[in-house]
Amino acid sequence: MGIIFGIDVGGSTTKIVAFKDKKLIGALQVKAADQLTSMFGAIGNFLLKYDLTLNDISSITLTGVGASFFDGDVYGIKTRKVEEFQAIGYGGLHLAGLEEAFVVSLGTGTAFVRAAKKEISHIGGSGVGGGTLIGLATKMLGKNDIDAILSLAKDGHIENVDLSVREILNHDIPSLPPNLTASNFGKIKSTATDADFALGIINMVFQTVGVMAVFAARNDTIKDVILTGSLTAIDQAHDIFGDFTQRYGLNFIIPPDAIYATAIGAAIYHDS
Repeated sequence: MGIIFGIDVGGSTTKIVAFKDKKLIGALQVKAADQLTSMFGAIGNFLLKYDLTLNDISSITLTGVGASFFDGDVYGIKTRKVEEFQAIGYGGLHLAGLEEAFVVSLGTGTAFVRAAKKEISHIGGSGVGGGTLIGLATKMLGKNDIDAILSLAKDGHIENVDLSVREILNHDIPSLPPNLTASNFGKIKSTATDADFALGIINMVFQTVGVMAVFAARNDTIKDVILTGSLTAIDQAHDIFGDFTQRYGLNFIIPPDAIYATAIGAAIYHDS
């Protein structure tokens, strides 16, 4: 069997992976001004990086919001599409090695998928995600480059912008740990720096996603939550979701290659 491409075509970023004999042989992502340029650029870059030719590719599976821009076969290679939520579910389960889980895809917004081998269903979503992070940082900090925002946040102190439970209660409540966030940006000190604001934005986005995942799992037997998407590469994700694991009795998982989960799901769907 030849090589199978799974391609997640986003708004401006395309993620591409390749499988051969059901083994991942490579992954990369490409950013461009439009979906067409991004997708074809991803294929070209992948072939060059891994010393392949179009003749090595047996099939392509497209997913993501940009997949709708493509009709028919790509470069004469058998091409099909898979609905994005299916790809999210298959990709998350494959990476975590689980039979069932909630899969959370942190992209421009956030999608929540209940995934099992026999059924994958989209249970909802949120407009809070990477777009929120970039948008707020652009307005509040004058920065729209994610690397610059993350670099700034490393020196931030969350207590300079967020209000904690211990600051609004005069007695303990067992269900509310004192270090729990009572209000994001609910206590902005006059001495708060741009680094504090950068960290506060990241904290708010991840905490919002985490709480929604907790609510989704509350009345379900599934207790594993697989986090996928580009935002999982942010260092603070591991600390914040690790805290959610301890606090709420759920198992939040950020698997290796999590940023490529949807593209991987597209490729995996080929053999499903």
